[in-house]
Amino acid sequence: MRIGVSLREPAGPDAIRRLHEQVAQAAQDGFSSAWLSNIFGFDALTALAVTGHGVDGIELGTAVVPTYPRHPAALAQQALTASAALGGRLVLGIGLSHKIVIEDMYGYDYGQPLRHMREYLAVLLPLLNRQQADVTGTTVSAHIGLSTPGAGPVPVLLAALGEQMLRLAGEQAGGTILWMTGPATVRDHIVPVITAAAGAAGRPAPRVVCILPVCVTDDPDSARERAGRLFQGYGQLPSYRAMLDREGAAGAADLAIVGDEAVVGSQIRELAGIGVTDFVAGEYARGEDAARTRALLRSLLS
Repeated sequence: MRIGVSLREPAGPDAIRRLHEQVAQAAQDGFSSAWLSNIFGFDALTALAVTGHGVDGIELGTAVVPTYPRHPAALAQQALTASAALGGRLVLGIGLSHKIVIEDMYGYDYGQPLRHMREYLAVLLPLLNRQQADVTGTTVSAHIGLSTPGAGPVPVLLAALGEQMLRLAGEQAGGTILWMTGPATVRDHIVPVITAAAGAAGRPAPRVVCILPVCVTDDPDSARERAGRLFQGYGQLPSYRAMLDREGAAGAADLAIVGDEAVVGSQIRELAGIGVTDFVAGEYARGEDAARTRALLRSLLS
């Protein structure tokens, strides 16, 4: 199981410089990957192309870019450009986002999410593999090719939680990216469904990228309470709420990997045995606990 880290989006006028420092430190520490979210701050692809350029030895991924606001041909062009800037080390994580964002904020119809993603991938994947896209769909259409320079295709991972989306990820993408999904749900739901779909489609075993909050501390109660406050909003979103309910978890406080070095290390190692191919630490500790958390994660790399 590879171990990566989530990048924290800085604030202020020097945010790009500080994000670059995070990428460089993650590479120096030996992590296999670093992942940046794409919500209401930085455009993740642009930010990774800038801050990761010249930083070697680490895979950089988006977790995740919402599909609806960008035509798949435009996203393919941007992803190929970012991949060229990163020397082919980009992983494009994409997802539907949520109705409250796509319909209520952007104004797009969120009524056919599965159809949308199928049609979106039918355009995106050929273009990322430097082939022509020729699709006339209900939600997405494209008749276009790209000439973006650079080497090799860009791998795609799909944020998938429900059974139908997991099957689509197994059949067509390289795997899935998970957030707010506990170990029992990964073991009993995520891994079996996506693995079976990939096998039936004659595809390689999928990547399962599991992102969870992590804090090494001697005060686990306070750390869990802080996780519950920081990530409270995710428990209100239907797709994450469904995964929390599967796990029997009230919220992020129940999913956070919290405790001393022995406890946290043991819980992370156990994820490898349930089919997680990539564990990505959502570090949220402060002060001495932040240093302890990073030190523990580095120790797991060997």
